[in-house]
Amino acid sequence: MKVLQVGKFYPVRGGVEKVMYDLMIGLSGQGIYCDMLCTASEDHPPGTSVINSYAQLICVPALMKLSATMIAPAMISKLKGICANYEIIHIHHPDPMACVALFMSNYKGKVILHWHSDILKQKLLLKIYAPFQKWMIKRADLIVGTSPVYVAESPFLTNYQNKTNFIPIGIERINPVQERVDKIRHTFANKKIIFSLGRLVEYKGYEYLIKASQYLSDDYVILIGGKGPLRDELLALIAQYNLQDKVKLLGYVSDEDIPGYYGACDIFCLSSIIKTEAFAIVQIEAMSCGKPVVSTQIPGSGVSWVNAHGQSGIIVEIQNEKALGEALERVGTEEVLYQTLKEGAKRRFNENFTQQNMVEKAIMFYESLIWN
Repeated sequence: MKVLQVGKFYPVRGGVEKVMYDLMIGLSGQGIYCDMLCTASEDHPPGTSVINSYAQLICVPALMKLSATMIAPAMISKLKGICANYEIIHIHHPDPMACVALFMSNYKGKVILHWHSDILKQKLLLKIYAPFQKWMIKRADLIVGTSPVYVAESPFLTNYQNKTNFIPIGIERINPVQERVDKIRHTFANKKIIFSLGRLVEYKGYEYLIKASQYLSDDYVILIGGKGPLRDELLALIAQYNLQDKVKLLGYVSDEDIPGYYGACDIFCLSSIIKTEAFAIVQIEAMSCGKPVVSTQIPGSGVSWVNAHGQSGIIVEIQNEKALGEALERVGTEEVLYQTLKEGAKRRFNENFTQQNMVEKAIMFYESLIWN
């Protein structure tokens, strides 16, 4: 069996390309030929890199980035030239370039469409891309989401439920270095730490998390890691409500430092407010460390499936700082509840969100397509 993952870019910067790369590594680690075709970004040069005996990373050059999409005509010619080598092509959506390349390739084999999220913000792009998206949905032999909720409620997939399923995103367990954990705990001594991580953009709902701190006792501190265009606005909000002692914007947190914050925090919070947050890998990263998660009920999103209410955490309605604050206070104060959610977070991670689980489900679907 030879599989080709197609879409997005390299180096890995977001959830979609992380899933692609991890599938390539996981599948090739089990002796399945799995390559990855994407565009080169940042300082990574175009070309083919041998990952191991069963995997190659194929990066094509991009002309430009437009509406969050890499415009890479080279992907069309590259896929056309190599597609016949693969029994299965695994397209990761949303990535219009990958879809157009498949359309132009005249590929005759099996296709899996991995529906990570709907296209929500790029309205103009969607109008242009819509005919290709419709073709891709019809062309796919199987459509998989990252959660059962998202594929069931996506308006684009309503008429194709007979060929949908899901593969939960899986990761390797986060292993914090104790020395770094201790350093963070020392910095915020005698505080219960609430950690959140993500770009400072509107859909993350950080304004509600900041306002939620008003409903927390002085025993708590909220640490928000990440950079983005709303930094100044959020700092102004913190100053406006005089919350400088309760909320800290950490700025960019390096990959080396992130595990320390997961290890040091008492609770992880996801305050996102719209369906752009389709899964939130940060939730399962926190759960892998046994941290209870307080998240929001986002209509049509898989976020609330990932964090099971009453099992791995607490779910509250979106855009409600009072409900968010009260839930955080409750989880941090009620010892029996905290221990229940802590143990439940570890258990839910182990049962659903390991990288091995993701790879095994992908293999199951690949084999069903090839043999049926």
